[in-house]
Amino acid sequence: MPKIYSKSSQAWLDNDAVAAWIFLAPALILLSLFILWPIAYLFYLSFTSGMFTSDGIHWIGLNNYWRLLSNSDFWQVIFNTIYFTLATVIPSLVIPLGLAILLNQTLPLRGLLRSVYFLPSIISLVAAGLGFRWLFQNDGAVNTLLDVIGIKAIPWLSSTVWAMPVLIILGIWKQLGFNMVVFLAGLQTIPPSRYEAAELDGANAWQKFWHITLPGLQSTLIFAIITTMIFTLRSFEQVYVMTGGGPLNSTNLMVYYIYQEAFAQFDFGYAAAAATVLFAVTLILVYLQLQTWKEES
Repeated sequence: MPKIYSKSSQAWLDNDAVAAWIFLAPALILLSLFILWPIAYLFYLSFTSGMFTSDGIHWIGLNNYWRLLSNSDFWQVIFNTIYFTLATVIPSLVIPLGLAILLNQTLPLRGLLRSVYFLPSIISLVAAGLGFRWLFQNDGAVNTLLDVIGIKAIPWLSSTVWAMPVLIILGIWKQLGFNMVVFLAGLQTIPPSRYEAAELDGANAWQKFWHITLPGLQSTLIFAIITTMIFTLRSFEQVYVMTGGGPLNSTNLMVYYIYQEAFAQFDFGYAAAAATVLFAVTLILVYLQLQTWKEES
């Protein structure tokens, strides 16, 4: 039977690099279709105006970005997003880390407590938002409790001061269980012999935490910081369900602002410019965190 392939073609097929590209091709095609192409089209759309109608869209260069920079509402949204992100990320790391350290020890009902703390992570954010809106409405359970202890009712969701803290509490509650499980997994990788050696050297609980636990959780902390920051930056459901960006634009976050401009005002080019800014900021933050991790490791 004659040979179908020559020696050169057989060598080409045996090449490891070619084989790797063949196996990666399906995933790369899907990645290009559903991630890379939408990002590229978003970037293109940010330089245009118009709608997806018979009139079409028109190239306008950097006008949408200039509009962003000169729009006071956009800067208010930027401030809101920074405030929400910082106030959510820090407690969403500190509280789960403390819970993970406690639950990593031998405690009664430890398994049940882990499940209870993880429950918020599997509850729909829309359902959680509706629940929190009921709790914090003017005649809700929180104000009823305040009235019992003699504190005047607070207009939580209609106050420019208190509406954002309610969203922050929901964000922390939602992220708590996921980060706790991540930290628990990280704690399992730290050899117990390190703590035993530290105890023999007379180290107290704080010294063991600072010199053993935190360095041992370095990669876990980086992962938790990045995922929590992405979770907060893309927050939309709680704003949509609970406040609608109000009162007086005080809880309008970046993703909700993009949604309003695109699907309420039908200003797709301007919304794409805002989305591009958010995407760029996210990439920069992730890059800086990864660089910091490399320098410390």
